[in-house]
Amino acid sequence: MLAPRGSGEREKGEGMLRRWRLITGLFLLCFVATHLLNHMLGLGGLELLEGGRRIFLWLWRNQPAEAALLLAIALHLVLAGYAIFRRRRLLHLRPWEAAQLLLGLLVPPLICLHILGTVAAHYRFGTEDRYEYLYLAWLYDPWEMGRQLLALVVAWSHGAIGLWFWLRLKPWFPRWQDLILAALLLWPTLALAGAVSGLREMAIRSADPEWLRAALAAIQPPDRDGVAWVYGLQDALLAAYGLLVGAVLLARGLVLWRQRRQGLVRVTYPGGVKVGLPKGSTILEASQLRRVPHAQVCGGRGRCSTCRVKIIRGLEQLPPPAPAEARVLARVHAGPDVRLACQTRPTGDVEVLPLLPAHASPRDAQPRPGYLQGQEREIAVLFADLRGFTSLAEHKLPYDVVFLLNRYFRGMATAVEGAGGQVDKFIGDGVMALFGLEGERESACRQALAAARAMALELAEMNRQLAHDLPTPLRLGIGIHVGAAIVGEMGAGKVVSVTAIGDTVNTASRLETLTKDLGAELVVSEAVVLAAGASLPAATAHEMPLRGRKNALRVLAVKRAGELPAPA
Repeated sequence: MLAPRGSGEREKGEGMLRRWRLITGLFLLCFVATHLLNHMLGLGGLELLEGGRRIFLWLWRNQPAEAALLLAIALHLVLAGYAIFRRRRLLHLRPWEAAQLLLGLLVPPLICLHILGTVAAHYRFGTEDRYEYLYLAWLYDPWEMGRQLLALVVAWSHGAIGLWFWLRLKPWFPRWQDLILAALLLWPTLALAGAVSGLREMAIRSADPEWLRAALAAIQPPDRDGVAWVYGLQDALLAAYGLLVGAVLLARGLVLWRQRRQGLVRVTYPGGVKVGLPKGSTILEASQLRRVPHAQVCGGRGRCSTCRVKIIRGLEQLPPPAPAEARVLARVHAGPDVRLACQTRPTGDVEVLPLLPAHASPRDAQPRPGYLQGQEREIAVLFADLRGFTSLAEHKLPYDVVFLLNRYFRGMATAVEGAGGQVDKFIGDGVMALFGLEGERESACRQALAAARAMALELAEMNRQLAHDLPTPLRLGIGIHVGAAIVGEMGAGKVVSVTAIGDTVNTASRLETLTKDLGAELVVSEAVVLAAGASLPAATAHEMPLRGRKNALRVLAVKRAGELPAPA
């Protein structure tokens, strides 16, 4: 089914509006950050505080900067109002969304008098808004001074939340998140400490009448009529702001009422849960309406891909992806039947399957290999198992058993990953590893043989280190096979990992079992050796019938895997 005319343009336009809201928000956060930085200088004394103020005014109190600042404020308010108007669900928001929304609504009424009493008073009455001016305002109305400091904290918190949830989708963010969090918390804390320190110093200096007279002469504060003008303008602006917020909420309610009258579409989830919602709503909004657990790391902004769903039925009822959605889907190598729930607006009934757990993290939003979606690939599979460990564990304390296993697993994982493979899972005292998930068959086989050699050497080193704790040395059995297997991210809830299934996996497991019968440390299929181009002169060849296979499999048994040729 073709998309409704203009739907792609609408999604593109909304994506552009979101980008501009981000750009203006970052610009305003930069302004607040420099303002708070000026306050921090109060920790160094009043002279340093005033010196910082002159630099701050040089940076921001000029026609280009003020024009940009006013434009950013107006545009950010308009875009925020539009975002509220477009949002279909204002109740039951996630905590960080609710906090950002409420803090954003509080900023204009809190900051209004501060702007009027400084910038507007400067241009209308020639007032010089020095820090002594703030001290006099504090004497005149302590509550108002508290409101001004609160306004800066609220504005900073609103911007910091947005900054955090934008940055956390970046690939480099996990390495720097602790430092970023510390900076976001310390910035307003140090600013408040600096402001309070400056006010205390001014309180001490104000005991000198000469200092106070000089400060008043330098400030030229507005007279009684000027103060009345400032407060009157504040009341008018706050009333206008209240009317605008009310108008946005009223318009939003009318639009939702009209859409409900136009009919509903039904979204069906696993387990038969069905949600009816107005046409023009997204699949993610259906999840939110019925409180169906659904991942949305970016808050439904179409950035993270974690809300993506597989369309089980009704794909023809969906408009094609807009360019922004298509880019995100391509980034995660999504199939043609996968869509972003936050961007997809069904025109008819659909059945969907969320692809990520509801607790998905920002890591799940990063570009990921295509095989995670499920692919058939030529890979090498390795199974390894400790010989006689069960009987050994019967005579050990639980602490000793856990210590030995962890030491063994650490060594085996180091060997596998050092050779270029990936540990699939630990099974009891066994290990399953995969090679070639993103490479070729030949390199996968070379890596698997290198891993077998490294594992044997690691176990030998472990036996040497723990000789006094082991009645007999630990022994290892390793099986390796190569072939086609189905690879993908499998599991449920928090237990999800990359794994492989198929005959190749079963065969590798049976080769590991054969090491007991052949008295070898390694049994590897001939296909692995040929693909790797390896020479194993000390190996013995066997034709082995395997359960589940019609024909016998030619294998090579290696007495000591640690004596395999070192990788080139």
